[in-house]
Amino acid sequence: MRVLWISNIVLPEAERLLRGNGDLKSTGGWMIGAAQALVEHKNVELFIACPSREVRDIIELQGKSITHILFPLGKGNMSKNHEYKAYWKQINEKVRPDVVHIHGTEYSHGLAYLEQCGNCHVVISIQGLTSVYAGYYIAGLNTKDILTHLSIRDILRGSLLQEQKRFYHRGQYEVEMLKLTKHVIGRTSWDKAHCWAINPQAKYHFNNETLRESFYESEGWEYKSCVPHSIFVSQATYPIKGLHQLLLAMPLIMRTYPDTVIRVAGRDITQSCNLIQRLRLSGYGKIIRSLIQKYKLNNHVIFTGGLSEQEMKQEYLRANVFVMPSSIENSPNSLGEAQILGVPCVAAFVGGVKDMIPNDNCGLMYRFEEWQMLAKNICDVFASSDHFSNKEMREVAAERHNREKNAQALVEIYRQIIQDK
Repeated sequence: MRVLWISNIVLPEAERLLRGNGDLKSTGGWMIGAAQALVEHKNVELFIACPSREVRDIIELQGKSITHILFPLGKGNMSKNHEYKAYWKQINEKVRPDVVHIHGTEYSHGLAYLEQCGNCHVVISIQGLTSVYAGYYIAGLNTKDILTHLSIRDILRGSLLQEQKRFYHRGQYEVEMLKLTKHVIGRTSWDKAHCWAINPQAKYHFNNETLRESFYESEGWEYKSCVPHSIFVSQATYPIKGLHQLLLAMPLIMRTYPDTVIRVAGRDITQSCNLIQRLRLSGYGKIIRSLIQKYKLNNHVIFTGGLSEQEMKQEYLRANVFVMPSSIENSPNSLGEAQILGVPCVAAFVGGVKDMIPNDNCGLMYRFEEWQMLAKNICDVFASSDHFSNKEMREVAAERHNREKNAQALVEIYRQIIQDK
């Protein structure tokens, strides 16, 4: 079975082959895990194609067990780019796939494939849904806050309000894609409902996601090994991820636990010490900096910088609690990673998250707007961590993210799609 994946990102193996880098701080870890599990099936030959800023023509990179195909990003994939059609024609003729799997609907190069090569034996898997996320983009921030925190970058590239409009714009292409497809892969009641609302004729296939390899190792979270009263947040670059809500909750948390520290994965979005940093500073970064200053949190918020897979895992294990304060999510793999390690979790009740937290033993939930409840849940975790039992949570997560079962289910989905005339 020849399988062509269409990806939004260049996977770390392809980046290493392209640049010669070592341990890369990359996203898309769940795709790595899924790809590795899939190619273990003897009859699967996997090709992964995606756009790249670093190539000027179609290039092929032979990995250990995966063939990576990169084509020029060109004018970009935020809007329709007809240059992609010629690339897809060449790639499709070369690979001659039995099934094509488009990962995500956020960018237009997947739509270009459908328009050029048709929807026969094509399936789209849902990551997030930009058309839906757009409505949650501002995440409780008001227009006054946004306009009073405009940065140089905002003036040159557009404020949060313009970024929200761009989400709505990209969402139009997403809807076009979903209306063209005959098959969709999802994993939550939330994405199933939204796919049905857009295209009730598309067949919905359920398939859980596979995590990065190191998260399946036996090591798990223990209170005695964590840093008490430490909070880990996996992303915070834009409002949807909800860091501002967590900062609002901090004064209430610190009333009881004054040594509380938030560790945020990724670069420091508040920095503006030199010209380059000032040019990179976003309006959202200014809002976060303002909140840090207002609540005197300078020594309580630490940005870790980019993290490798192993570094990310260590951040989970050292945390007293993993918090996901997003305004919208489908089924965030960061939450799955925290759960499979047994880290106490607190998450906003949004999107498909409820499917990942069926009861309080698997995590505590609250309404996104209610940062007071967020504060209370975190304090409750701190108070009970020394006798916290994570056995059920780890078992639920291990079953959900079972590598072999998920890979076998995906192969079976591919077989059904191939048989569909």
